[in-house]
Amino acid sequence: MPYTADKPGAIPDPDELRRRIPGWGADLDPSDRPAFPREQPGIHTGAHWDIPEQQPHGAGRERSIEHNRLTPVFGTAQPLHGVSGLIRRIAYARFSEGQTPHWMLLILGDRVESTGAHVRSLFSRRPDDPVTQSGVLGERSRHPIASRFGRGRVDVRHMWLDPLLVVGPWVLAAVAVTRIGRVAFARGGRR
Repeated sequence: MPYTADKPGAIPDPDELRRRIPGWGADLDPSDRPAFPREQPGIHTGAHWDIPEQQPHGAGRERSIEHNRLTPVFGTAQPLHGVSGLIRRIAYARFSEGQTPHWMLLILGDRVESTGAHVRSLFSRRPDDPVTQSGVLGERSRHPIASRFGRGRVDVRHMWLDPLLVVGPWVLAAVAVTRIGRVAFARGGRR
């Protein structure tokens, strides 16, 4: 749903919010805000514009459907490319940022990009080393058990998934390369 001027539902009373949420409204008093003196009218900031001029070459940049136009200034260092870029463009073109499919498509695009990077690494002169680059060896000398369980970490429940997510793609890639090699070897032996 695009942003609208209508506010959904009833607005809670500030006193009720203070009772319910610890620290709510801590910055309501302007004197408590660090930037307050800069917010005063009449202070010269040096800006020669109300809205910055639009950065050129915005065609093809992703823009949420909630916004009428692209932001005046945007990054160009990592342009979208390939299948992952197509997935991300679909996320921005079809779904609002408030919808789950938008974020799930962005995560899928990220996974496709990282899988492509792993595959490119396998066929390069210096492939990634999942053992040393994941930090597994550092765990031996840095109190591995105490650092995992002794500090009240909230991720203990799904910690068993970490090895699967780190090593799993490498195992799948090794199985795929082995199968492709067997098929190629079998076809080469028949000739």
